[in-house]
Amino acid sequence: DGPARDAVERELRGVPVTWLGRLGGDDLAAAYASFDLFVHTGSEETFGQTVQEAHASGLPVVAPRAGGPVDLVEHGVDGLLFPPSDERALRAAVAMIVSDTGLRLRMGEAGRRAVLGRGWDVLCGELVGHYERVILNACAEAAESGVQPVGRQRAYS
Repeated sequence: DGPARDAVERELRGVPVTWLGRLGGDDLAAAYASFDLFVHTGSEETFGQTVQEAHASGLPVVAPRAGGPVDLVEHGVDGLLFPPSDERALRAAVAMIVSDTGLRLRMGEAGRRAVLGRGWDVLCGELVGHYERVILNACAEAAESGVQPVGRQRAYS
């Protein structure tokens, strides 16, 4: 569902598509379990939770080589990445996986293994670790250059 739904339905008229609408919980898990492949076309996604959900469901993923999917899809291992805005490459990637059951199953299993143990606690811990490294590096660089931190400034009116 979304603002482009009517336009997408018109574009895909005649194509066997099942429109599920917004899903959550058990309905979402059941939907993923019924898929053979997960196609993610958004090139500006910063994380890609749907990609991780698809991997956790044992699905290979086709996604753009941009944004969050770049860090989540290992090209040729658990899915395929295509150049953003290259419809021909997107179609070829989907066709490759759909036409080769063995490849589809191997990629799906690799995706499932890739996300094992990657719950929110692990992801948040990694994010905090990245921030800590950035802060420590900035402090070390400032100390080496002799720059002193500016303390808090207060404005009084």
